[in-house]
Amino acid sequence: MRTIYCGALNHSHIDQKITICGWVHRRRDHGGVIFIDLRDREGIVQVVFDPDSKEYFDTADLVRSEYVLKITGVVRARSTDTVNSEMPTGHIEVYGLALEILNRSETPPFPLDEYIKVGEDVRLKYRYMDLRRPEMLKNLIFRSKVTALMRAHLDKRDFIDIETPILTRATPEGARDYLVPSRTHEGKFFALPQSPQLFKQLLMIAGVEKYYQIAKCFRDEDLRADRQPEFTQVDIESSFISEDQIIEVSEEMIRNIFSELLDVDLGSFPRISYKDAMNRYGSDKPDLRIPLELIEIKDLMVDVDFKVFSGPAKDNEGRVAAICVPNGNSISRKKIDDYTNFVSIYGAKGLAYIKVNDKDNLEEGLQSPIVKFLPHDIRQKILQRTGAKNGDLIFFGADKYKIVSNALGALRIKLGEDLNLYTSGWAPLWVVDFPMFEKTDDGEWTPLHHPFTQPACNPSELKNDPGSALSLAYDMVINGTELGGGSIRIDNLKMQKTVFEVLGISDTQAKEKFGFLLEALSYGCPPHGGLAFGLDRLVMLMTGNNSIRDVIAFPKTQTAACVLTDAPGCVDKKQLREMSIDLRKKK
Repeated sequence: MRTIYCGALNHSHIDQKITICGWVHRRRDHGGVIFIDLRDREGIVQVVFDPDSKEYFDTADLVRSEYVLKITGVVRARSTDTVNSEMPTGHIEVYGLALEILNRSETPPFPLDEYIKVGEDVRLKYRYMDLRRPEMLKNLIFRSKVTALMRAHLDKRDFIDIETPILTRATPEGARDYLVPSRTHEGKFFALPQSPQLFKQLLMIAGVEKYYQIAKCFRDEDLRADRQPEFTQVDIESSFISEDQIIEVSEEMIRNIFSELLDVDLGSFPRISYKDAMNRYGSDKPDLRIPLELIEIKDLMVDVDFKVFSGPAKDNEGRVAAICVPNGNSISRKKIDDYTNFVSIYGAKGLAYIKVNDKDNLEEGLQSPIVKFLPHDIRQKILQRTGAKNGDLIFFGADKYKIVSNALGALRIKLGEDLNLYTSGWAPLWVVDFPMFEKTDDGEWTPLHHPFTQPACNPSELKNDPGSALSLAYDMVINGTELGGGSIRIDNLKMQKTVFEVLGISDTQAKEKFGFLLEALSYGCPPHGGLAFGLDRLVMLMTGNNSIRDVIAFPKTQTAACVLTDAPGCVDKKQLREMSIDLRKKK
């Protein structure tokens, strides 16, 4: 039907007769000459109709926004005074010779010819219209290019693309499962996979050796900008591979993608331990574009009279830390109050500060409500340790280690955004040496990643001191966003049982939930490991969007609903009876 895309036209096509198809982006009538901006997925081109071609001029007069047209015309250069340098096709136009209206359109629910603020609920309800916007189509095309490069990279390295089941059984992997009732097995349920974790391990046991999949995953959890109930991850697993080797394969893939699509050289990714990341940045996914660091001052506060500081300083589980903000004295008291409210979200009870007006004058050169509680020698040591200069502002956090780390870590990011402290465009890294377990609020152990992660110790050491055990896990982080995470997996039945024991999973529970895996591990399991990338997050980051909803064709709302199809919906009573389900109203 067409001979070329609208967006593909350029100087080389001048004087050529072409046929294009697309949607009316904009229509203008200028003194008897009609201009139509025709849009397809590749771009927009201007088409001109004048009264000399009476039949088609009259038809052009009828068209409106989002009509679907087929146009035949001749490409010609624009006059110097009409060139639009902001359009890729702005140096040429099409002189219309024929026009056919393929389909008419109702008035669009929102204009598509320029960027306007439209409520997300409206955008999602009319998603097929929203996706016509050039910026949205660009996101989808970019996403397609990313997955193509990923496949090419892994195919070249002998990884095999294998699909794993969508209907499986519920297994505890950290988030709430989406359950699917079975018609043929009364009272029983399938679960949609949170990840292909167990199946890819079974594939390694099966001798596949190298596997990958662009896999749909499902988690029934609270949603935010970087979460959806269904999402896509690039899943990779390999046998007979070390931690360094899987990191190398993955890092090379991401470097290639950034180089090909953004012309960005990420360089070699630095590695930082989980402990260092928490101590220095208050986060296990630090944004290294921001030069601020958390400075430990716990040892300085043990003997001060200020209990807000001395209490956590004397507590083995406490932390007292500071952030020095260069030229931070310009931050107003109102803004400091805003930051105080901000850190309270993370459990902080307050936000102490010192404005450094004159670091040589320890009596009058330091402006703060807390200075009077700090002896001169402590003031001096704080200034020395933080490297504070005149004009700087020092923020303090004092509480349990986790609260201080989370609060000051979040404040660090907030300060970076507000004060534009970024020192580079891209800052990738690997976070390694994660703890195997962490304590829940009720004092129980829970895996920091998942219970199939290989500990960096033997079963006996793990059982005797689970709190000190590290794991062979690794996370890829870029600009403060966790893009991928993985680990070397447990390949030994004894170790897997020990992990279950530490987690309080009985032999009976383990057999019920993971019996198939435990049995498989007894049949010659190779050493193996892998990782998974969040495809949606990666594309969001690379396209400069703030929400993964802008890089997913048909996303859900924050309440996990699809306003386009009105899902989830009701099911008739006959279907419910077939599933042995009886609905009861919540009291």
